[in-house]
Amino acid sequence: YFYFQVVQLKKNPQILAQQEVQRLVEQVSQLIVLPEGETPTIATVQDPEKLKDQPFFAKAQKGDKVLIYTNAKKAILYSPTTNKIVEVAPINIGNTPTTSNTTNK
Repeated sequence: YFYFQVVQLKKNPQILAQQEVQRLVEQVSQLIVLPEGETPTIATVQDPEKLKDQPFFAKAQKGDKVLIYTNAKKAILYSPTTNKIVEVAPINIGNTPTTSNTTNK
């Protein structure tokens, strides 16, 4: 059985990451309604002290997970240790208009 699992991981190393995302989404979906039709990007808080100046991360602790839904423009801070939603915030990723200052001579 374990040999089969190792062979499958070697064929597709992202299987483990996909399973982790699916498990995390299932846990968080028990606490809050999540956007449908979108798989979130997951980030883990490593050093909450560096993030304390950002209001979204004010109550973050090491090991907390951030689920980022780019299409729904929503970020969710989840604490796996307490199984609670710590914070939810709207996001704006890459949608800021760029301006260019060009001069013609």
